[in-house]
Amino acid sequence: MTARDAQSQVPPHDAPDERADLERAWEELARRLVRDVPSDAPTHAVPPVGAVLAVHTPGGESLAVAGDRTLEPAAPMTPDTVHDLASVTKVAGTTVTVMRLVSEGLLALDRSVTSLLPAFAGGYKDDVTVRDLLEHRSGMAEWWPLYISAAGGPAPEAAYDVVDRLALRYAPRSGHHYSDLGFVQLGRIVSAVTGLPLPEAVRALVLDPLGVDLGYGPPAGAPVAASGPDDRVERAMLDSGTPYPVPFSSADFAGWRTGTIHGEVHDGNAFHALGGVSGHAGLFGTAGDLLRLATALAHAHEHTSIWSPAVVEEFVSTRHAVPTRSWNQALGFRRYPVRLGGRTIEVLGHTGFVGAAMAFVPGGDVAVALGTNRLLRGGPAVPLEPLLHQILRVALAPDLDAAGPRPPGGLRPSSPAPDLSRGTP
Repeated sequence: MTARDAQSQVPPHDAPDERADLERAWEELARRLVRDVPSDAPTHAVPPVGAVLAVHTPGGESLAVAGDRTLEPAAPMTPDTVHDLASVTKVAGTTVTVMRLVSEGLLALDRSVTSLLPAFAGGYKDDVTVRDLLEHRSGMAEWWPLYISAAGGPAPEAAYDVVDRLALRYAPRSGHHYSDLGFVQLGRIVSAVTGLPLPEAVRALVLDPLGVDLGYGPPAGAPVAASGPDDRVERAMLDSGTPYPVPFSSADFAGWRTGTIHGEVHDGNAFHALGGVSGHAGLFGTAGDLLRLATALAHAHEHTSIWSPAVVEEFVSTRHAVPTRSWNQALGFRRYPVRLGGRTIEVLGHTGFVGAAMAFVPGGDVAVALGTNRLLRGGPAVPLEPLLHQILRVALAPDLDAAGPRPPGGLRPSSPAPDLSRGTP
């Protein structure tokens, strides 16, 4: 699918009355996100404490806010609230910067990782390429508690040494295995190629030229959404072996955070082992700035000083089926097929475990961003993908009555519970 084909898929929003209807739809959808639970959510799931929706359509931009950014004491969610983007970092920081490096001829997608990170070598590792990392087909383990394996060593070098030495869990290109560790390596590759620390490279090569104010860690004095009650998610992963079995328990680490996580990256490896900076997690930003990046990606063909159109086309058009998931894997980005009015519209984006998401129609004029604190109540969280699909359905809908703010499968009342769950972000 070319960018021109994608543009033709996007329904227009021209009428003033329709625009007013959409504004009301966004406001109602934001309220629903913090009030209701999709019927296909985990048992006893609880909704986010607060949410910010930011949307760009052919009719203009909209922003809707509901709920609170913190608990005890409660503080309202606001348009300028800064969110932990979690795994959205993989695309909003790392992937877009790799796109720039490939566009400049400074990095080849089929270059071996070993040639860039020499300590990552031996056996099948020598066959792993930059493309494999972006496609989550490198064979690297999905996750590993680096803060335990690298305990006592200089951070983050000791953690990087663990990543380099870990054996591959799967044969390269044998299947899709979503890997945080693969994007840790991609962040290091960006630094190796540019000679800059990762935050400086991401900002200088992509964010500053686009006027997008995302960064590693929240700006001083900014209102920040609390992301979780403590480190219970990481502890539960270790003690249950779910979803990734490792030979450790929570008793093997003494540095757990026991209070509300607020203004610090939620991800355990990023915080405890990598100093808050990694290719897989660590970016913070407002929903508005995330929308600006998503809109720029939708219009990537207009930013040829940053990204080559041919490179963008390769990144967004690559497609690998992902079993049991509702999306396909592109280079870094996920491809979400959105069914609407008898058509399927291909949307690119990514979600983040804490509650952020972004998506855009490549070559089109639709982009969305979401910021929530879905983990803050401490119970099972509502899944993000159905919420993202619903936002996209409203953004893309030519007829509001046919696709209004109704999450797929309907809604059921929310109920609190102490259970924990974590799936692929």
